[in-house]
Amino acid sequence: MSATLRRYRAAVFDMDGLLLDSERPLRDAWLGVAAERGVDFGAADYLLTVGRNKPDTLALLAPRFGGPSAAEAAYAEVDARVDAQLGAQGFALKPGARELLDALRTRGVPLALASSTRHAEVLRRLRRAGLLDCFDAVHGGDQVARGKPHPDLFELAARSLALTGADCLVFEDSSYGAQGALSAGMGVVLVPDLKAPDPQIAPRCTVLAALPLALPLVPDWFS
Repeated sequence: MSATLRRYRAAVFDMDGLLLDSERPLRDAWLGVAAERGVDFGAADYLLTVGRNKPDTLALLAPRFGGPSAAEAAYAEVDARVDAQLGAQGFALKPGARELLDALRTRGVPLALASSTRHAEVLRRLRRAGLLDCFDAVHGGDQVARGKPHPDLFELAARSLALTGADCLVFEDSSYGAQGALSAGMGVVLVPDLKAPDPQIAPRCTVLAALPLALPLVPDWFS
């Protein structure tokens, strides 16, 4: 685990795969939709989309699914399938998510969310999970010109808190997100979910196996 030596004034969180256990249901839905369409698309292919916004994901999928329209249709089918499976309760919380957010709020740490998922869907998922009120600002991937691994989304999050990148510690599960946060001048806590950390990115982050391991470090990061 790489030591995070700086002190911070705010925390910025990713959502899917970090706070919400969403990557597995989404992966399984994509594999099912691909199989029904006769598309050669496996779990390793899905990992290429983790952390990316919808336009970048569609650009990756279009050659595999037979063009932009076919990829868009598959994307819509995946959303519908996951909705039907989960119902009103939405995605389950990842272990330690609520406890970490509560610990930070108790200390008065401003919190923002910066997800590659489109903004309206971010709001819906957070509301279903009972997490929406935890954040002072919530942003989605459709609110910036460039998605992760570019820094745009994290820079927007910092501005929304009236802070700079250097003031913020980001919690991410994907190396794409970690790269974007580092490019924005932020510290990064990387908690991998489905995808192993990029060996070029991980040494620049604090890497934790699970969110509960962040709790004892909160006083060192935010004092």
